[in-house]
Amino acid sequence: MNNPTTPTPPSAAPKKERWKANWSQLWEEVVDTEICTGCSGCIVACPKNVLTLDDGWHPALHRDAWHESDPSTCTHGERGCTLCTRACPRFRAWEPQADIHLHGRQRNPDAPEEVAGIYKSLLLLNATDPNITRQGQDGGFVSALLIYCLERGYIDAALVSYVDDEWNARPGVAWTRDDVLRAAGSRYTYSSNLAAYAEAIEEGAEKIALVGMGCQSSVAPIMMERGVRKAGKRIALNIGLLCSKTFSEDFLDGLLLDRYGLERRDITRMDIKGVLQLQLREGINEENYLEVPLKECHAFTRLGCTTCPDFSAEHADISVGGIGGFDNRSLAVVRTDYGAQLIDEMVRAELLEMADAFADDPKAVKLLNILSKGSRKRWPVSVESGRPEEHAAPGLLPS
Repeated sequence: MNNPTTPTPPSAAPKKERWKANWSQLWEEVVDTEICTGCSGCIVACPKNVLTLDDGWHPALHRDAWHESDPSTCTHGERGCTLCTRACPRFRAWEPQADIHLHGRQRNPDAPEEVAGIYKSLLLLNATDPNITRQGQDGGFVSALLIYCLERGYIDAALVSYVDDEWNARPGVAWTRDDVLRAAGSRYTYSSNLAAYAEAIEEGAEKIALVGMGCQSSVAPIMMERGVRKAGKRIALNIGLLCSKTFSEDFLDGLLLDRYGLERRDITRMDIKGVLQLQLREGINEENYLEVPLKECHAFTRLGCTTCPDFSAEHADISVGGIGGFDNRSLAVVRTDYGAQLIDEMVRAELLEMADAFADDPKAVKLLNILSKGSRKRWPVSVESGRPEEHAAPGLLPS
């Protein structure tokens, strides 16, 4: 008979299941069900360089990696490579895993203050350098932050997007202040900025900043949580952009040219403040300006954006957007200690002006929550949506 005072030995911890999912499962659950956003996480992680982005910003296998002419089966995956599924921020339980990596806990879906994700503070920020504010977007905070980190060696390079004279947005690498300012501004066609990762690494960058929408900013914490550390740890600064959707490049011709007679080269700047605002080159009209109702743009929404639940870029160090009552300030959602540290350093160096969003622009806070809640309702969690219920991540139901 056991002595009742003898402690019972603890049960053995359950053995962690080995991760076996490979490209076939990624194809079936993410690409073929059309919840893929084209973030490039799988391409960055692929050790065999057999993945690429097709014209629709979806990952695809190079033909020499197909098995028996089947694009859903990777020959390397059959031999045990799982890195593409480990890096995907739409595969299986991605949101709770990213939350746990960054914050040590999951977002509380019943807490109104966490509908936009877990954060430390909501701030209004703008650069103090007039050259940055003039060329940057919404006060130039992101540009100022990248320049500050580059000049102090916190990062070696930044993954950003550039536009050419035809307003084609493409991923690229910023190495200098001039590069950052050349990349400044918003685009509303998609640019998978992570796709520039290989270029940055080939040129010697070890500490990289990423500027991207929520689908892209979730990649680094997912990589770290799932063991893709070689790539994930190189993302030294993660800047997320508030984003409700992006448009296919067809909207530049199918809408702006066909309906408004605007050539791509006529556009000098884009913004969305309840309407699509277009700054135009001189001579187009008297104001060099045009407003386009957003309802006219909806038909050009990218397919991958229609199911995205993350308006507020929940898994960045700092999430940034131009919503609210100020055209010359950015709303910054500060999520990590590192993000808060950088902002504090810049404010003390008088490189930023800062205000509390709750006090100075409560409408921006309200709009952040409304748009975040609306985006959450997009995520498909039923069989009818094409995504098996057993693969739906907890914490993603509309709150």
